[in-house]
Amino acid sequence: MPRDWRDLFIADAGEGAPDAAAAGGREPRRGIFRRLRENLSKTRQALSGEIQATLFQTLDEHTWERLEEALIMADVGAATTASVVQTLESEASSGELSGGEALSERLIELLAQTARTGEGRIDIRPRPTVILAVGVNGTGKTTTAGKLAWHLQRELGRSVLLAAADTFRAAATEQLEGWAQRAECEIVTGPEGSDPGAIAFEAVAQARSSDVDVVIIDTAGRLHTQDDLMAELTKVRRVIARQLDGAPHETLLTVDATTGQNGLRQARMFAEAVQVSGIVLTKLDGTARGGIALAIARELALPVKLIGVGESLEDLRPFDPEDFARALVQA
Repeated sequence: MPRDWRDLFIADAGEGAPDAAAAGGREPRRGIFRRLRENLSKTRQALSGEIQATLFQTLDEHTWERLEEALIMADVGAATTASVVQTLESEASSGELSGGEALSERLIELLAQTARTGEGRIDIRPRPTVILAVGVNGTGKTTTAGKLAWHLQRELGRSVLLAAADTFRAAATEQLEGWAQRAECEIVTGPEGSDPGAIAFEAVAQARSSDVDVVIIDTAGRLHTQDDLMAELTKVRRVIARQLDGAPHETLLTVDATTGQNGLRQARMFAEAVQVSGIVLTKLDGTARGGIALAIARELALPVKLIGVGESLEDLRPFDPEDFARALVQA
C-alpha cells in the first residue's frame, strides 16, 4: 500500500520526476504520522480512551462488549467489529495474546488488515491518464480534484488538464478555475448548464493533441433526482470510454466521513453506477466516526486511496492503513 505520494502513483520506470529538493522535500514519516494523529483526534478521543480502559483490564465478556460498542460508535461497521472482536477474543482465550499492549497492537494490526483492500495505487502510465472525480455535492470532490492536480504537478512533474464537467452547480466552474490557477494547469470549461459529456470529450481531445499526462474530470454531484445524476455520470463515462480505450482509467469517489453510515450507502450507490475504483475519504478531522474507512473497505471491497484531514494542500494524503489504524487507536 502507498505510504507517500510517489508510492501512490504507478509510473513508468525511469520517468523524470522532481527531486526532493525541487519538490520541497518529503515530510519525514514521523511528521506525517503526528499530523495524522492530530487530524484524527476526534475519532481517537472517542475511541482510544474506551479501548485502552477495556484492553488493559480483566478480559471477560464485559470487556469484549465494551470494545464492540466503542468500534461501532466509531463507525467501523457491525460486520468488521464482529470479525475483529471475535478474533481478539479467540486469541486471548487460547493464550496467544495477553492483555494490555500486546492486545492493543493486535487490534491495530487487524484494523489495518481490514482497510487493506486491493493495491490502493493509481496507475498513471496511460497517456493521457483520465481520472473521473465523482461524489455528491459538499463532500469536497472539486477541492480534491484541484489538490490532486497540484500534487501531480509538484510531486511527479506531470502536466495536468482539469475539466469542469459539473455544469449544474453554481460556482463549480469558478472553484475549479481557482484550483487550475493554483496548480498552474490548463482547464476546459463550458457555460453553466452545458452538456457535461461534451466538456469531458473536449478535455480528452485537448489532452491527446497537447500530449498532456493526466486529465481530471470533475462531475456533477446533484441533479433533480438521484436517477438523473447516475444517468448523467454513466453518460459521461460512456463518452470518455468511446473516445479513449481504457478510459476513464481511475474513478475516484469522494465521501464525507462526517456522514458516517450514509457515506457507506453513497459509496454503494455510486459503485453500482460508475464502476468506482477508489475512495477519497474527506473531512476526517471533523468527525469522531473515522472508522467508516474500514467499513467501506470491508463491505464494498473498495480501496480508500486518499484521505482529507484538513483544509491545506498537505492535508490531502495517500491512505496508509497501518498509520490510519494506529492513529485511531493509540492514546
